[in-house]
Amino acid sequence: MKIERCKTDVLIIGGGTAGCYAALTIAEKSDAKVLICEKAHIKRSGCLAAGVNALNAYITEGRKPQDYVDYARKDADGIVRGDLLLTMSERLNKVTAHMEQLGLVILKDENGKYVARGNRNLKINGENMKPILAKAVEALPQVTIKNHVNITDFFVKNNRIQGAFGFGINDDTVYLIEANAVIIATGGAAGLYKPNHPGFSRHKMWYPPFNTGAGYAMGIRAGAEMTTFEMRFIALRCKDTIAPTGTLAQGVGAKQVNSLGEVYETKYGLTTSERVYGTVSENLAGRGPCYLRTEGITPEQDDSLMKAYLNMAPSQTLKWIESGKRPSQQNVEIEGTEPYIVGGHTASGYWVDTKRATTITGLFAAGDVAGGCPQKYVTGALAESEIAAESVLEFLQNHTPTAPDTEAVQAHIAEVEHFLKDNGGLFDTEQLEDAMQTVMDTYAGGIGTNYRFHEKELDIADEKIVRLMELSDQLHAADYQELMYIYELRERLVVCRSVIAHLKARKETRWHSFAENLDHPEKDDLHWRRYVNSRMRDGKLEIVFRELVEEGQNYEHCH
Repeated sequence: MKIERCKTDVLIIGGGTAGCYAALTIAEKSDAKVLICEKAHIKRSGCLAAGVNALNAYITEGRKPQDYVDYARKDADGIVRGDLLLTMSERLNKVTAHMEQLGLVILKDENGKYVARGNRNLKINGENMKPILAKAVEALPQVTIKNHVNITDFFVKNNRIQGAFGFGINDDTVYLIEANAVIIATGGAAGLYKPNHPGFSRHKMWYPPFNTGAGYAMGIRAGAEMTTFEMRFIALRCKDTIAPTGTLAQGVGAKQVNSLGEVYETKYGLTTSERVYGTVSENLAGRGPCYLRTEGITPEQDDSLMKAYLNMAPSQTLKWIESGKRPSQQNVEIEGTEPYIVGGHTASGYWVDTKRATTITGLFAAGDVAGGCPQKYVTGALAESEIAAESVLEFLQNHTPTAPDTEAVQAHIAEVEHFLKDNGGLFDTEQLEDAMQTVMDTYAGGIGTNYRFHEKELDIADEKIVRLMELSDQLHAADYQELMYIYELRERLVVCRSVIAHLKARKETRWHSFAENLDHPEKDDLHWRRYVNSRMRDGKLEIVFRELVEEGQNYEHCH
């Protein structure tokens, strides 16, 4: 085992959208040394890996940042951090302009104005958005990039971040990284639940299967306060291809219809969770399958859709071609995905203040792992990472680094040696992952139960997940690639326990399908207009209830 020690001013964990933009911001405003550790390769990592055909968070002409705050608050039925949404929204247009300067193609009309898609979106040619970001970061002399390095844990002492621990997947090297400040910018959590396409195709899903909730798990284990994991995200997607549906709904105004041709979206509501709930309800009532109605759209709209999906989900375009029918000739069947935990769409993640500081001193969060600020999408992740980067620079001026304890370092090295050297138990990683997904699907509100759950079922789920965590201690890795699979499984299991605890703690049904509690089927504003937070103390999860940060208020940590 090779061991390499690294020192840096700022460690950025995750080289996706937020991580890359944080590095750009730091380099623009200082000479601080930055180290980015990315599990894959920054050129095509994260949620932008396959491209995107629109920027879903933008303040269009005639709108103001507060309008975006109001939209996100309504969609989440009030359980959001308005201060986080506003500070993000105020920067959306600035970061968009910067991306255009870097080379992103944003569509414009004959007057040179951006082509809007609805009240908050811009049309782009975004297949190469991530390579554009990566190229800009790779050109920065003060930024070091370590690709294929899997970070698994923070070093924290007395609630002060000291650095992080990880290993190189390709070079068989353990990395001990000392840093004065850390930005956690990893993705959310996919693969917790049994997906639409289990077995061999289990990684054919909406959210990147490589996002395992690692950033969440590191924070949970280190005692950081987390928020709103009960607001799961279930995407409404095109059947089979799991392609996004927003391009159909917003791009050509496609309505949700049942098999009888009836428009049902207005019957259940138009929030994100209600669109999923309506589809589930129509299927249960025997009026499925459900569709987005594209029959009868114009030839120009046909061409627009075919091209748009090539920028984001080519499988949908290929499906139209293979069927011999264009969108105007057939409606697009839709279905819900399995639940995800992702702070870019819902409010799940680290409990942060307006500087994107977590409750661990020196640790900042941006993008999908930062909680309280839903509907941030790509540009919101850029805006949050800019805020986090500026806050880090302010932090560096007043703090000096501390080295990780020898005891903590040795404990992590010993764990890696255990998985690499000891013989395995009766199960392998894939079997335990399948068991985990079955447990979550059956007892914690997955597809198999139409996203519904009872509290007694959650108790069973927690008991079984704890047992799987114990079994994961017995796994064996033949190489560092398999070692990564072990840690990914263990990260998911940690997040599963937090999701179960949060689902049980919120004793109401505020977001249909996202958190459909059959023991408490009604919304309860009187008792539950508050945040459900949690933190781990001595290996046990504690639920923390916090009052809402009302409009016009700001929340800041008092360390």
